[in-house]
This record gives sequence, structure tokens and C-alpha cells, in this order.
Amino acid sequence: MMKRRTFLKKAAAGIALPWLVPASALGLDGEVAPSNRLVGIAIGTGGRGMGDLQWLLGEKDVQFVGVCDVRRGNREGAKNKVDEANGNNDCFATRDFRELIEKHGKADFALIAAGDRWHTPMSVQCMRAGMDVYCEKPGTLTIAEGQLLAKVEKEKKRIFQTGAQRVSETNFRYLKEAVAKGLLGKVHTAWAHLGFMTQWPRVNAVMPEEQLPDKEEFDWDLWIGPAPMRPYNHQFVRPWPVPGWYTQYDFAGSFAQWGSHTILQAQHDLGLADTSAVEYTLPTDVRKEGFVIRFANGLKVIAIEDGFAIRFAGGQSGDVPDVWKGSCGVKYEGEAGWIACADGYQRPEASSPEIMKGFEEFAREVRALRQQGLSAGNHMRDFLDCMKSREAPRTPATTAHRTMTTNLIMDICMDLKRSLKWDPVAEKFINDDEANRLCSRLARAPYGVA
Repeated sequence: MMKRRTFLKKAAAGIALPWLVPASALGLDGEVAPSNRLVGIAIGTGGRGMGDLQWLLGEKDVQFVGVCDVRRGNREGAKNKVDEANGNNDCFATRDFRELIEKHGKADFALIAAGDRWHTPMSVQCMRAGMDVYCEKPGTLTIAEGQLLAKVEKEKKRIFQTGAQRVSETNFRYLKEAVAKGLLGKVHTAWAHLGFMTQWPRVNAVMPEEQLPDKEEFDWDLWIGPAPMRPYNHQFVRPWPVPGWYTQYDFAGSFAQWGSHTILQAQHDLGLADTSAVEYTLPTDVRKEGFVIRFANGLKVIAIEDGFAIRFAGGQSGDVPDVWKGSCGVKYEGEAGWIACADGYQRPEASSPEIMKGFEEFAREVRALRQQGLSAGNHMRDFLDCMKSREAPRTPATTAHRTMTTNLIMDICMDLKRSLKWDPVAEKFINDDEANRLCSRLARAPYGVA
């Protein structure tokens, strides 16, 4: 038995040198104690995924422990970034996201930036494992996926944020503020930029089969995922032009791609993020006329390409009208005037100074809050803060689902070449069995979720 004197000496030795405990372990000197950090994994670490990862690595209360990408170069690059941030070589890297979930499924959250066809399956599996999820847009590829995403978020009481970052940016947030304060009067029409996808109608291109890369270098089977298998051709792997995956029916939406930026923005700003449009009128020429949709409250949204943005990107706009002076624009028209914003704007544009009179004060308040490290004007910070508070973030799964439903129905109209009507309560097309069958797709085993 240890004598009392010996025990006290050993105890004293254990507490006599507190200055040897790192400040980071105690949460001192501006550091965050390990017990207060949000531990994450990253799935999909290519261009957008790497950008998201690097941003999150800059947050003091975030630590990544694992990364995943089907391409060796991407995952090794991500591991190096995480190891550098952590000051060790411990980051787990794999090409298979299932292995990452098995090893680190007790992490606090997952950052997902894989291909569009993977967004819902990966998000659902991560939420079912107990993780919160920040997933890049578009949140879903089918209406049925959106229903499942919202269901799992609710059942598992998870925090889910779809990566619609403009919802949190100062210029775009002021549009919501102007609408909420009634500066436009009653809003009757919204315009939403469609991007350039009408130049690339969705197809499933047939390409000659090429030599399949080594699985460790590039896992083609996992890259395809729940989509139908097709022979390997390197041109599918790039986003665009045709036959890049961005243009392929199996891998992406058409209007749904760009609408995940702008239709989502409009529905969010106008208080319609928990529903979907009810009437979809197929235009004779979508590039010239835009695609007109109506909500149950009578509000009309015109989803349209923009001549300025097309020319800015080096294309030919032809008869496409100029609505904005940048991409990803939205515009809201009310009885008392209009307000608009797009990427690259220094400040929103409006029909009168009266509508913009509160902008400078609003922008100052947002800047002040950001300087305090709060989530104002910062979409990812909003997600992190909501993980701690367990309050709903700005663009939860319901928003992702309902806004993507609007977008996906426009795609279905184009596929069927006819106008459609939708019941947002029953979440079904009205008297159209053929359209209802297009609400889901058969996933390739074993990658589907239900």
C-alpha cells in the first residue's frame, strides 16, 4: 500500500507544473479547447470541396480528422492541408466515403462536395450515423430524394445546411430585408437567372470506352455511384462542355443546377422556402421568354438567362435580354418598385433611392457582426453556430427540398415537352401519372438510400 506521504509527493508532482499544459488544451490565448471543437470529415475534396475545406480549416473551433475523394490527387492534397492545420500526420484519407464514415462516424459533422448525384445519398448516410451535414448545392437530384433528405433531417434531429452561400451575403440579404420591410409594396413578380444550361440540353452521351484507371488513382465505380454504369471516358469527369458530367442527364439537373442558386434565393427571400410553385408554363423559346412559374399566392417567377452574363462568359447572347450585369442574379418587382442584385455588384440596384436608403446602415451592422466572429454574412459560420445552438440554419433540408422541387419540375416540363401543375401539399403532379413517375430514379446498387 502506498504511504500517504508518498502519495502526496506524487500528487504534488502531477500538479506542480501547470505551465507545461498547452494553452490550446485549456482554451487560453484565443485558442479553443479540444472539448469545444467541432470535429469534421470532408467528402469530395476537388475544386469546390477544397475551397470549402480550406475555409473551414481557418475557423478556430473546427478540426478535421478525415478526408475522402475518389481521386488520389484530391484526397492527398486535402490530407496535406488538414495535417498542416493540425500540426501532425494523423488525418485519415480514403477513396471510399463508407470507410470514412465507419472510422469517423462519431465526428460532429460532414462537409460534402461530391458530384450532384451523391449529395442526398451521402447526406442521408452521414445524418443517420449521427453527424450534422453541410452539403454543397444542389441538395437533391430528384423530388423523392428531397423528401427523404427532409425526413431524415427531422427524424435524426440533425443540422443540415445546403451550400446556397448568397443567402448569407450582405447584398443579397438586403433584398430579403427590403421585401420584409415592405419597401417594394406587395411583390408580384420575381426574376431568377438560369445560367447557361439551356445551351446544354441534358443528354446521355455515348462515348468510346477508354482504359480504366487504377482504382487507387481514380475509382470510376464510386465516381458513378448511384447513377447507371457507363464505360469510362475521361471527358465525363470534367464538368463541361458536352459531354462533361454537368451536361449529362444521369449526373445532373439542367435548370436544377443553376436554379439551386437563384430559385432557392428567390423562394427564401419571398417567404416561400417551405413550398414549391404550383403552375409551370413551358415557353416556346426558354432563352428569349424565360420559364414562367406561379406560386399558390399568385406570385410569378420568371426564370431566364441573361444576355450580359452570356457575353461576359464569352458566349453569344443573341436575343437574350439583359436583366442583370452579372451572373446568379435575382430581381423582385412590387407595387412600389423593384430591387435587384447579381454577382459582382458593389451594392444592389433599385428603382428608387427610397428603397436603398437603409442599405449602408444594414451593411455596417453586418460587417460589425462579422468582425465579432458571428454568422452574419457568413453561410458556413451560420452552420457551425447552429450546430452548437441546435437552431435551424438559414437553408435547412426543407429549403433544399422545396426549392429543388421547383427546379426539378421545370426540368421535367422540358423532358416531357409540356406544362405541368403541382400540388405542394400532396407533393404530386395533378392528373399526370407520367410526370409522377419522374419524381424518382432507380439507384444503382449498392449506392442507393431509402
